[in-house]
Amino acid sequence: MKSGIIAISKPEGISSARVVARVKKALGVKKAGHTGTLDPFATGLLLCAINKGTRISGFFLTGHKRYSATVCLGVETDTYDLTGRTVFTAPKNGMSTLTKEIVDETINSFIGVQDQVAPAFSALKHEGQPLYKLARQGKMIQKPPRKIEIFDIRIQQIKFPYLDIEVFCSSGTYIRSLAFDIGRKLGCGAHLSKLCRTQSSAFVLEDAICLDDLEDLDRVTAEQRIVCLSDCLEFMSKIIVDQSIAEKIKFGQKLLKEEMPPPRAESDNPIRVTDNHNNLLAIVQLTEDRQAYKYCCVFSS
Repeated sequence: MKSGIIAISKPEGISSARVVARVKKALGVKKAGHTGTLDPFATGLLLCAINKGTRISGFFLTGHKRYSATVCLGVETDTYDLTGRTVFTAPKNGMSTLTKEIVDETINSFIGVQDQVAPAFSALKHEGQPLYKLARQGKMIQKPPRKIEIFDIRIQQIKFPYLDIEVFCSSGTYIRSLAFDIGRKLGCGAHLSKLCRTQSSAFVLEDAICLDDLEDLDRVTAEQRIVCLSDCLEFMSKIIVDQSIAEKIKFGQKLLKEEMPPPRAESDNPIRVTDNHNNLLAIVQLTEDRQAYKYCCVFSS
């Protein structure tokens, strides 16, 4: 069975872990995981790593994401989304002064680097326990703010109390927290009522397969939906090596920069190394003295 990433269009009402379990069964593989969770109520792009693809999943955690979201103004919940308990409702006239111009100005103010506080109901951990489990026990833990970046945010439609937006952001951004912060800045409160991830790194939702459709395919056809290891990492610079260097990689021998072909683009970031057939041999990175490469992962058996 091929190794790599398969893009799944996640349906509403199912956990990311359950999606992975169904993908694993449909493909008949021993190892599978995902590159970034989606809440059960959310839909959209979920990247599932297959076999050796699980070893590159960490490189996608820092990738950029794009979402379509609906924010409901006037109501705050303890989870910051529609699944939570209402903790604040704006008075009937609480949004009477809101105009599209005010909303537009407020939305644009969130573009850029900023500190964001994750929801108390999240998968982040405190002393080894997920925050959402502690929150269900009444222990609302607030993690320190984290640096995130909103590269772009656009209003798609305003139909009060609903606000449809598209968000292009860095990894680690909680759209639930963004909805909460928008409501606080507008002075009326808000929560996230709908969320769809449309992009993760270079993968887009249009290229994903629905979970039910995958399960209807025979395994040979289903395997064709897996993007191979090297192609998954198109965002990395690439070095193509000959058989002699491939042998060195196979045995974990030192790779001097001077003996390696130059990458297609010089980079201090991780670089993928392939053979002439686009088989991923390793992921490497320049050493501090820039005279050699250190191994991040080796895939050559």
